[in-house]
Amino acid sequence: MIYEKDQDILIRNMEEPDAAVFCAEEIAQGWHQTEEKYRMRLMDQACGKSIALTAEYKGQAAGYINVYKNADCGPFANQGYCEIVDFGVLEKYRCRGIGTRLMDLAEKLAGEYADVVYLAVGLHEGYGSAQRMYCKRGYLPDGSGVWYGNEPAKPYQMYCNDDDLILYLSKRLR
Repeated sequence: MIYEKDQDILIRNMEEPDAAVFCAEEIAQGWHQTEEKYRMRLMDQACGKSIALTAEYKGQAAGYINVYKNADCGPFANQGYCEIVDFGVLEKYRCRGIGTRLMDLAEKLAGEYADVVYLAVGLHEGYGSAQRMYCKRGYLPDGSGVWYGNEPAKPYQMYCNDDDLILYLSKRLR
């Protein structure tokens, strides 16, 4: 399904070949990645649990985002809220409006299912631009504190500042 299209950017449902493209491109960027992550998003989309989107820039897969209709993890698990998961734009396609377009569409789709959307953002410097963007878009910390490995981090414990150390943010859509 195609959601949006103009002369440069097309946003459509994610498809099987996208998994290999995104995995290879992210490995080339120095990220630790496997195709399994994308295959899982495709399976969740196939069973109606989520909407997995790919943005193309001039015909090339450039970014992705996933909207889970009734998320089952995090502070809002199983409360009927949507969660935005695995949002990324390949480095060579950044600063072209792709991320904004993906987020706008993800929020619009989430608004069809819930009043509130939430997401998790990592805390290390690799997530700096995402942290700033989410704040500019009106996302606020949900108040549950920092999470690690899908559960709230316990006060005064030591945690690794890796991709599993996250903060949940939410936004009221209507």
